[in-house]
Amino acid sequence: MRGLIGGSEPGEREAVVLDMEASLEHMRRGTVRHVDTMLVVTEPYFRSLETSGRLAALGRELGLRRIIAIANKVRSSEEATAIREYCARHDLELGALIPFDPQVTRADNAGLALLDVAPQSEAVQMIQAVARSLNVSVEVA
Repeated sequence: MRGLIGGSEPGEREAVVLDMEASLEHMRRGTVRHVDTMLVVTEPYFRSLETSGRLAALGRELGLRRIIAIANKVRSSEEATAIREYCARHDLELGALIPFDPQVTRADNAGLALLDVAPQSEAVQMIQAVARSLNVSVEVA
């Protein structure tokens, strides 16, 4: 994995997205040494938000310049407010509030990619907006 993250030639613009488990262990191993931006995906639950806060704090200690929270499975305006407040209290940039989308469950249950089942779903649109904000292209097949 180290070669994948740190192996780009100088001047080369690549985006590598690693889906890591919600654990501090991978960060302790130096995985983030060559990371420009870390996206911390959280859900609107206290434990998930607290884990995100710990990951962000450790990321800052390791020298990450940009850490962005992406809230997933947001079901109500109350949850959205709680997430915004948590992020504000912890100086954590909030990149997106992705709504709960039953199409995600439908795709997962069918063993298919969400892009194949519901490419126009609200969740896909929000994820694409996050990618655009990071100057990363997302291709829909």
